[in-house]
Amino acid sequence: MHVAVFSAKPYDIAYLTAANAADPGHDLRFHAARLAPGTTALARGAEAVCAFVNDRLDRQVLEALAAVGVRLVALRSAGFNHVDLAAAKAAGIALCRVPAYSPHAVAEHSLALILTLNRKTHRAWARVREGNFELDGLMGFDLHGKTVGVVGTGRIGSILARILLGFGCRVVAHDPNPDPDCLARGVAYLELAPLLAASDIVTLQCPLTAQTHHLIDDRAVARMKTGAMLINTSRGAVIDTRAIIRGLKSGRIGSLGLDVYEEEGELFFEDLSNRIIPDDVFARLLTFPNVLITGHQGFFTTEALTAIAETTLANITAFERDGAPLHPVPGPLA
Repeated sequence: MHVAVFSAKPYDIAYLTAANAADPGHDLRFHAARLAPGTTALARGAEAVCAFVNDRLDRQVLEALAAVGVRLVALRSAGFNHVDLAAAKAAGIALCRVPAYSPHAVAEHSLALILTLNRKTHRAWARVREGNFELDGLMGFDLHGKTVGVVGTGRIGSILARILLGFGCRVVAHDPNPDPDCLARGVAYLELAPLLAASDIVTLQCPLTAQTHHLIDDRAVARMKTGAMLINTSRGAVIDTRAIIRGLKSGRIGSLGLDVYEEEGELFFEDLSNRIIPDDVFARLLTFPNVLITGHQGFFTTEALTAIAETTLANITAFERDGAPLHPVPGPLA
């Protein structure tokens, strides 16, 4: 199939090309541009489009893709909250995704944020490079014995829970569907309010849905332990950023680690080092010394990129062969 790949970075090109060589037959056309109303013409002649998390897949874009002959949108991500499912169905476009690639990658990145914020290794690295070997301001705490609340125990959250148990943490969790392995390992499931009140560290591993949008808002922040650490490697809009800033200013939130941001679409995956960042809320986050932000790199391991590329191409191959991808995106509720 002729596939138009949008938001294609050098690593996307490398891994998709390698996976396609193992199962040749697809004509991959790579475009650095993001998928948006002004770039849909790049898909002309393609039967499938391959899109990433910050590509636009609203009604306007999907109707334009259908008009140029696109029959399949293959997401190289697990999340699909950026897709208008009803519009895709109406346009006759099939949707597929990568439901799991390397949950270890995101779980381990969550732990990296926890350890870095706690022991302030990022600040220590900067000090030592300037010849400053003072320890004042670098105090951390033992993870052993601390209570960590894991919100969402799907593939990623359950792995993170096991890792934290290995550090000697007490792990509590919140999920409408408790994980049997977590229960067997002694993880206690709580409602969100008592979890927030009990946790020294709260880490978010839940999908973005109508129920989890701004799950962490002013009310949730007020329920947290004073000085608690908050980690988000799930989806940016799971937290209300302005509420988090208020929590940081009041001291209720002691430290914050983010790999996602609710308005990241205009920022992440791009080099903006020579520009002024126009997002005042994001700029405010950067002023706090107890905030650590990475640019949506939790998935960024060789194992994960290999799995993403292979699953994406397997979806496209199955659609070409059978008329249906291996991992379709769940359709809109009737």
